[in-house]
Amino acid sequence: MLIATSYGLSLVLVINIILTFIIIFLERKNPQSTYAWLLLLWMIPAVGFVFYLFFSQNLTRRKIFKISSTERALTNTIIQQQKRDLTEQDKEMNDITWDNYGDMIQFHQNLSDAIYTDDNRVEIFTDGEEKFSTLLKDIAEAKDHIHMQYFIFKSSSLADRIMEALKAKALQGVEVRLLFDDMGAIFLKRIDFQDLKDSGVKVARFFPSRIKYINLKANYRNHRKVTVIDGKIGYIGGFNVGDEYLGLDLKMGYWRDTHLRLEGSAVYELQVRFFMDWRASHGEELVLNSHFMPDIEKNGEVGLQIVSSGPDDPNEQIKQGYLKMIHAAKSYIFIQTPYFVPDQSILEALRIAAKSGVDVRIMIPNKPDHLFVYWATFSYVGELLGYGAKIYVYDNGFLHAKTIVVDDQVASVGTCNFDIRSFSLNFEVNAFIYDQNVCYKLKEIFIEDMKKSIRINENRYKSRPVTMKIKESISRLFSPIL
Repeated sequence: MLIATSYGLSLVLVINIILTFIIIFLERKNPQSTYAWLLLLWMIPAVGFVFYLFFSQNLTRRKIFKISSTERALTNTIIQQQKRDLTEQDKEMNDITWDNYGDMIQFHQNLSDAIYTDDNRVEIFTDGEEKFSTLLKDIAEAKDHIHMQYFIFKSSSLADRIMEALKAKALQGVEVRLLFDDMGAIFLKRIDFQDLKDSGVKVARFFPSRIKYINLKANYRNHRKVTVIDGKIGYIGGFNVGDEYLGLDLKMGYWRDTHLRLEGSAVYELQVRFFMDWRASHGEELVLNSHFMPDIEKNGEVGLQIVSSGPDDPNEQIKQGYLKMIHAAKSYIFIQTPYFVPDQSILEALRIAAKSGVDVRIMIPNKPDHLFVYWATFSYVGELLGYGAKIYVYDNGFLHAKTIVVDDQVASVGTCNFDIRSFSLNFEVNAFIYDQNVCYKLKEIFIEDMKKSIRINENRYKSRPVTMKIKESISRLFSPIL
């Protein structure tokens, strides 16, 4: 018995040593992640091995999303022309936008091939019932196609309403495609799939499980929420599909989120994003043509860029956009996020901004939906208190918004949280907005939410229980892999 136990321990030790070298080699470009994996591996060897097997795949060498030659040529032509226009300042742009953020527009063009458009109309939703009522109305009025993508799609009264609306349009001859993340829709009933397909709705899962509840790509989720209707109306933001997003979950309470409804040329960019995700999941080769990109009448003047990021690309495009905004701030930075687990670059940028006299305000929820992330969040916001940042805990339900607004001039709204998971492990998409009116509205929303929040000062933070301090410390150690 003792010999068998000794042999087993020796085998675990050998495996751990081998895995240690593998982790150091594979994660060498990310020291934070390396330290976290090694800590987990040696603290709980067997469990650490299983976690690494399921959650550590490197996707940066894989070509997951395909862009057609037509789409590539069109994007390159537009980007090159815009670069010439912006460099020569021939393009008619708002002087404030060009003077302060022309370099940011070019940055997203160079890093993300993000086309800048300035003929957009933007509507902001912060309430789930209002957002989904408007969405269902747009679905009912759809004439050609509906492309819908969500991270979470749960069996619920809201899902039933949406699926019935999609089935009705499909039976009318409208092309309907529904895409959701496999893990996010893991509890969706099988009969719902069949009903949708029988009605003519095309359905696909992103990174589907080969065996139910077992998915070796579980750590890499498609967190995007995008809807495109007739190529003219687009939705992007934080709301998923489930009754809790209507505030019907007693545990979570009122659900406070931020979502955008777009009209204008930016919808074309959301369409391309959906095409690429759809091809990767369904395999259908959609062709970008006038059918999916119809002529759009100009009914707005909002400038914006659609930027995507994911673990298949090491550039962390959305995070880099956040950094550009933070470094450009002169007056204020207002951030709302359910999870605040930044990497060192974001943390340093916010420290510098706060110490430079910029009014840095961060709003987080008052309750967790992921305990370890919640504890880590308090560790990081607590550190920023010492640099002069103002921290608010939303006390009117659950805050799920992913927004940052700077100086009434530039903002970002989308699916990307201020955490390492969103920066490097999830597939995300954000709208970067260059418009004073939209930014002012987002600032006013933040200020209104402050009235429903509790401000945490240094004394209050330092007086938290010892048990909370321990939880924060442990969670922060593992924050790079949370």
